[in-house]
Amino acid sequence: MEASLVFRLHERGPEVVREVLLERGWEEYDEEEREEEDWNLYWRGSAFRNSEYLNLMPWQRLNHHPKTVGITRKDCLARNLRRMRTTFGSSLYDFSPTAFILPNDYTRFLSEYNKVTRGPSAYWICKPVDLSRGRGIFIFEDMRELVYDCPVIVQRYISNPLLISGYKFDLRIYVCVKNFHPLTVYIHQEGLVRFATEKYNLSSLHNLFAHLTNTSINKFSPFYKSEKERVGRGCKWTMSKFRHFLQSQDINELLLWQRINNIVTLTLLTIAPTVPSCPNCVELLGFDILIDAEFKPWLLEVNDSPALTLDCQADITVKRGLIGDLIDLMNYTLTDSLRERAFQRQGYNKPCIHAQHASPVSIPVLKETKYQKRRNQSLQTLPKIKTHHHPEQINQRQHAFAAVYQRHLPPVHLNKKYASKVVAANKSDTDDRTLNLILGPQSRTDVSVVNRQTWPDRAPWLTDNRSLRVSEVTNYDDTETEAEAHVSFSLAEIPHRGLGFRREKLPDIYSGIRRVRKERTAALNRQHVPPLRVGDFIRTFPFNAATLKASQHTLDVKKVIHELHKLTAQLASRKKLKRREEEEEERDGEEDFDSLLWGPKDPPLLGHCVKPF
Repeated sequence: MEASLVFRLHERGPEVVREVLLERGWEEYDEEEREEEDWNLYWRGSAFRNSEYLNLMPWQRLNHHPKTVGITRKDCLARNLRRMRTTFGSSLYDFSPTAFILPNDYTRFLSEYNKVTRGPSAYWICKPVDLSRGRGIFIFEDMRELVYDCPVIVQRYISNPLLISGYKFDLRIYVCVKNFHPLTVYIHQEGLVRFATEKYNLSSLHNLFAHLTNTSINKFSPFYKSEKERVGRGCKWTMSKFRHFLQSQDINELLLWQRINNIVTLTLLTIAPTVPSCPNCVELLGFDILIDAEFKPWLLEVNDSPALTLDCQADITVKRGLIGDLIDLMNYTLTDSLRERAFQRQGYNKPCIHAQHASPVSIPVLKETKYQKRRNQSLQTLPKIKTHHHPEQINQRQHAFAAVYQRHLPPVHLNKKYASKVVAANKSDTDDRTLNLILGPQSRTDVSVVNRQTWPDRAPWLTDNRSLRVSEVTNYDDTETEAEAHVSFSLAEIPHRGLGFRREKLPDIYSGIRRVRKERTAALNRQHVPPLRVGDFIRTFPFNAATLKASQHTLDVKKVIHELHKLTAQLASRKKLKRREEEEEERDGEEDFDSLLWGPKDPPLLGHCVKPF
């Protein structure tokens, strides 16, 4: 009987998450049949408690990083952007209108209001700091209309939005932060274009159906189901449809996408150095971006739990694929599916949320329920693994490897010589497969013991001697990693992309998406490079060798900002994409690192868009 991965949803959770996971062969957590820790993924819409981060087991993942409120709450975002604007200049952090947090900033706001009223008409928007879905938002021109009974932020209203057939819209961009230490960011190729349902008109500031794009508001509009010019029925497009619209505009499309990417990166830089490290977490954020008539993108807000309800066909197309790719990005392994059975040999250390390192905390041995005992009667007891070498032959690098892996894998004793050969001679093929299940391809056990061909393909840094510090079990340098990207199989006549850990071989997610140059530099050989693309998730940070280096250990924000500025300037100087695939082969000695430019339908390599970094 083979083990399955188990998911746990808080208060029933988003239905689309349940559907996607069940189709992949997962099982839903049942507190009456399973121990409290017997799950692999815990998904909830609200924040987790600190104790839940501290008590994480190596096989477990959470869908939120700790302490990201610095950008997901409107007043905190305003403060952080103001701080970064003061530190790095208003020309860099100019993608969000200056915000005033009331009542504290009332005097500052009044001064600014009196200053701008001397010129052309100025409009303002007021938003409660801790409400979502457009609740409590209103637009005003006259100061006498500003009435509030809770903390709010007031911003200059962007009164010249880009319109499509007279309708205002914004973009919902889905961003996945796999890790904050080192910072690793992916943006999904698909997103949503959210429309107002009545034509834009500054003479009717109180008509929310013309000025707000929130679906939770516009689905109550009398024109929601009406056929609207070019927009169609409802109030949403997919990002793919928006790309077709952009192609009809005379703009530098690559530069627009890069500027949106810059907004995401610069916003995350405001909190990245202060977010505690929690490698077994992943964060799915919803960035709301407005594009004005000059094709300048503006950040409206950041959502820590973007809505996953399926209101229309665009939602189904985008969100089901989004969740599937997010699960792929987590890279669950066969060992994860065993949960405590693979980790209860001795006391192990588990991840902690301290900023730069994990503190050792022993993982208790979990008791099986009666249900589990009945279920596991057919499972063979996993053998105790001992790999033997003379202690004096273990160099310093091996000690470092053993220290990091001690809290992730069952005990591996390095004491006696030649014992691995004895095990190889006496164990059957079934035992070898069992060893593979526990050790994984990164094990230092003799090759004669572990038949690597029974294992699915792995990313290079998980199978390669250059990355012995990387744990596949706890994804030490990944928030959550990906096990398979394109597996499909049928379960009860239901077609789905399968992650059930049955007998199918899990494919290498990196095949077909990496362009490997002929020579690698020694520096990059020693560093972990996240995958270029996982499904429709495109890696946007780090995006070159300099930002990879700047994100290691202590994040070098100044260096990252310098590289962003340089990249944007190079894209701004080019109107059209110039592909230079032939030249790539001739660039001897250049570092083996490139990224895709997020946004276009077929994302090109940055190395093909700009001059070498």
